Amino acid sequence: MSEGERLKTLRKTLNIKQGDFADKISTTQGHISDIENGRKTLSDRTMKLICLENWDGKMVNEAWLRTGEGEMFIQVSEEDDTAALVYSLLGSKKNELYAIILEVIRSYQELSPASQQVILEYSRNLLKNLQKKNVD
Repeated sequence: MSEGERLKTLRKTLNIKQGDFADKISTTQGHISDIENGRKTLSDRTMKLICLENWDGKMVNEAWLRTGEGEMFIQVSEEDDTAALVYSLLGSKKNELYAIILEVIRSYQELSPASQQVILEYSRNLLKNLQKKNVD
């Protein structure tokens, strides 16, 4: 199954029209149609947007969308505090932090690997300094 066919299968499984699907990930109905019909490929950015979106309590498995391997959806367990926290934040666009966090993730994904490494090193150093202040 091609990625376009997987996208169509996903959309049909979610019982959502192309236009509504497109609106949720800030693209056009025509773009979704082109992908589903093999005229365009799924960009990494569009794929990430689909996988970061909360589809009525379901999160799309990126591995499945890319390759067809695994399950269509990621199971988010309420017992997993971290997953539940992320899920609840990303699951509600009414939350004011949603747009900020989503843009941080998008921007980070667009960086080169070298730039991502600089951000990670900075973050580790920041965390280390914060932990040190808490001990003092």
